[in-house]
Amino acid sequence: MTGPLSGILVIELEGLGPVPHAGMQLADLGAEVVRVVRPGEHASLMGSAHLLRGRRVVAADLKDHVQLSGVLGMIRTADVLLEGFRPGVAERLGLGPEECFAQNPRLVYARVTGWGQSGPLSATGGHDINFIAATGALHAIGTPDTPVPPLSLLGNYGGAATYTVIGVLSALLQREHTGRGELIDVATIDAVSSLMQAILELRAHGEWSDRRGENLLDGGRPYYAVYSCSDGRHVAVGAMEPHLYANLLTGLGLRDAGLPDQEDPDGWPLVRAAFARTFAAHPRAYWERVFAELDACVTPVLTITEAADHPQLRARQSLVDGPNGITAAPAPRFASHDTHD
Repeated sequence: MTGPLSGILVIELEGLGPVPHAGMQLADLGAEVVRVVRPGEHASLMGSAHLLRGRRVVAADLKDHVQLSGVLGMIRTADVLLEGFRPGVAERLGLGPEECFAQNPRLVYARVTGWGQSGPLSATGGHDINFIAATGALHAIGTPDTPVPPLSLLGNYGGAATYTVIGVLSALLQREHTGRGELIDVATIDAVSSLMQAILELRAHGEWSDRRGENLLDGGRPYYAVYSCSDGRHVAVGAMEPHLYANLLTGLGLRDAGLPDQEDPDGWPLVRAAFARTFAAHPRAYWERVFAELDACVTPVLTITEAADHPQLRARQSLVDGPNGITAAPAPRFASHDTHD
C-alpha cells in the first residue's frame, strides 16, 4: 500500500466500531497499521476481514508483563496509537497516556469512546444507536411515526471514526511544528453533534421542526423524498433547484398538470399525491430510462449488489470484488498516489 501516510506507523489496540474503521482509513491512506489482539481472538462481526484490511496483526496478552513490554516497545517507535477502551482501562493495562508518552513523547494518542472521557456517562456502555439517540440525530431521522436507525453510518463511522482520522492527521501536522505528540479525546456524541451543525443552524433560524417529515431534508418536501414504483422498488428524488424541479415535472408528464407552485406548503399534499401516483404507475426500470437524460436528480434506490454494478460506481471502482464479496475501495484519492495498490 502506498499513499500520503506512507512511513507513518499506527498501533491499533483491538476494539470494535470506530477504532477498526479509523485504522482501516489510515491504512488505506498508506500508513502501516499494526493491530494488537488478544491471543486466539478471531475477527468479529464488527471487525470483519474487509474492515481489517491493510493491517499486520500481532497477538499479545496485555496482562502478561513480558508481552506488555513488547507492545510498549512497538509504541516507542510508533507515530499513532488508537484505543477504544472505556475510560481507565488502558491505564489499568499499563498503556495509558502517561506510560506511552514516557516511551514516546512524539506519540499521537487517540482515545475513542461513545460518551467521551469525561461526564456522568463516560464509564457506561452504549452502541451507535444510543449515542445518536442522545444527540438528537436519531429523533430527526425516520418516518413521522418512528425514528429509524441509519445503520452505524452516522455514529460509529461517519462520526467517531472519521473524526478520529481528522484528529490524528491534525495532531501529526501539529507535531511537525511542536515536535511533541498529542492526546486526543474522540467521543461519538461530539462527532455526531458536529455533523448535526447544519441542522442546528436551520433550527436556530426557525427553518427546521422537531417533527419528522416536515423539513427540507427529511422527506417533508415532495421534491426531496422517496417514492414507490409499481414493482415495489423505489426512486429517490432530490429536485430542489427550480430547473431540476421543472425537469422532474417534465419526466413525470406533469408539466402542464396545473400543480401548485414548488414552494407552496399548502399545495405540497396535492403535489406529493400526484408524484406518488405517477411513480407508482411504472416499474423502477422505466423511470431509470425516463430520467437517464434528464437532469432532475432522480436516482434509483439500489441494493448493495445493484450499487456495485451502477455505471458511475463501476467506472470509479468505488465498490469492488474482495476476497469475501463486495468491498469499498479506499477514499479519498490522490493524484500522486495510487491507493488501490
